[in-house]
Amino acid sequence: MRLIVGLGNPGRAYVFTRHNIGVMVLEQAAARWGIRLNHHGLAYRGGGDVDGIEVTLAQPLAWMNQNGPVVAGLLHELEVGPRDLLVIHDDVDLPVGRLRIKREGGSGGHNGIRSIQAALQSSDFCRLKVGIGRPAPGEETADYVLSPFGPDDRVSVHEAMDRAVMALECWVREGAEAAMNRFNASSPAGA
Repeated sequence: MRLIVGLGNPGRAYVFTRHNIGVMVLEQAAARWGIRLNHHGLAYRGGGDVDGIEVTLAQPLAWMNQNGPVVAGLLHELEVGPRDLLVIHDDVDLPVGRLRIKREGGSGGHNGIRSIQAALQSSDFCRLKVGIGRPAPGEETADYVLSPFGPDDRVSVHEAMDRAVMALECWVREGAEAAMNRFNASSPAGA
């Protein structure tokens, strides 16, 4: 069993914002894998399989900086540990569309990851970071991440989402090491 969590903020106002790229990738994976996400407790979630491996997809319905307890509850309910968890989230330190898979480590200043680490009392889980780029000089980071992608970024974002779903499939089938080797390359082609 694998648990894949897409981070974002709940509510229509945030649907297509940079901070919600984790949810956008999760929804694309759900569509590709034929998994229906339904409201269940404190998350939208659904289960299915990828090449015979059981997978649960979840989007916490808590605010980004409060989603740790939801993720901890999902792990407990599904009876899986942090090593079977992958969290998809935005990263301002990566150019728009760049992917980076990471196993363990710090939060990198991301409040969603910080909340999960605190709730699990562990950093021993995988992350799929999707680059959203940096704000313009003088623009507040909080305003930037809560704004929608600009027209110039849309093609890169859609291509990144496709590659992100391929990276998730690789992680499920072959593990973190294979996914990192294949999708952390500087080339956006990934594979």
